[in-house]
Amino acid sequence: MNKTLIGAALAAAIVAAPAAAQTTYRVGDSFPTGHYIAENTIKPFMAEVEKRSNGQAKFEYFPAQQLGKAKDLMSLALSGVADIAYVAPSFVSDKLPLSVVAELPEPFGGSCQGTRAYWKLVKEGGLLDEVELKPAGLKVLFTVVLDPYQLFVTKGHEISGLASFAGKKVRTSGGAKELALRKIGAVPVQIPTPEVREAAARGTIDGYLFPASSIMPYDIAPHTSFATTGENFGSFVVQFVMSRKKWESLPADLRKIMDEVGEEVVEGGCKNAEETTRVDTAKIEAAGVKFVKLPQADHDKVVSLMSEVGKEWAADLDKRGRKGTEVLQAFQKGLAAHQ
Repeated sequence: MNKTLIGAALAAAIVAAPAAAQTTYRVGDSFPTGHYIAENTIKPFMAEVEKRSNGQAKFEYFPAQQLGKAKDLMSLALSGVADIAYVAPSFVSDKLPLSVVAELPEPFGGSCQGTRAYWKLVKEGGLLDEVELKPAGLKVLFTVVLDPYQLFVTKGHEISGLASFAGKKVRTSGGAKELALRKIGAVPVQIPTPEVREAAARGTIDGYLFPASSIMPYDIAPHTSFATTGENFGSFVVQFVMSRKKWESLPADLRKIMDEVGEEVVEGGCKNAEETTRVDTAKIEAAGVKFVKLPQADHDKVVSLMSEVGKEWAADLDKRGRKGTEVLQAFQKGLAAHQ
């Protein structure tokens, strides 16, 4: 009888004991299944962390906004609904206004130059990490800055120089890119990405700012005639984050593994972005789109006009008590170092 009582007591103690530390982490993003960004960033990150941790860390992946809308993923990470989440600063610019600096039309020629300069700012101990991300409760695991956006025009329009953009209704995602379009005399039109193809086909827009890597996935090439090359009308920042609270709760060895893998994903992700642009540009050309390099004088004018976008962006943030100029100059310094 005593043995029975002892056994029952042990069983009750086991049931009442605290659960083991969490080893499965919920990851959420908004990319559709098979999207090249997810395939070459978060998926290899999860696989490599699980491998190096000998299964200490496992992941449950929720793509395509299964955990929530893109604009809500930051809040979901901070609340613990997601352990790791895709956060694009432009989606939450009211909360991370300084972190959109890499989306400004600064003169960088490819994803890796922009990514390396930006990564120095957002990684542990970087300027943006200290002045904006830590105060917001975030830890950036890795980031990728996409290749510079180019200006594509629809059938019936052509690009011969800077004057070609005057009065054109050009789709943009807003923010700094809207200001960039106004600088070259175009008329910004905000349209969700999935609706661009129909708008181009119907002629309700004359063009759109896109990275070359987005043309084929959205099947817009058949409705496109010309595109710029070698310009920078802005870019887009992709980063995956964890809340500081969650990060600090992880075992030290797992944090070390995630930091190491994150560094590798930053480098591999930007190289893949550049390769995707190269491959897709060839496909776009094969579909009949002509890429045009602006005359040197026009190119220089565009660079000058685009530099004004950054200055105005920084000045506005300075007035609001943010370190706009300091962050912009740090990013520019990083670009020069990785040219």
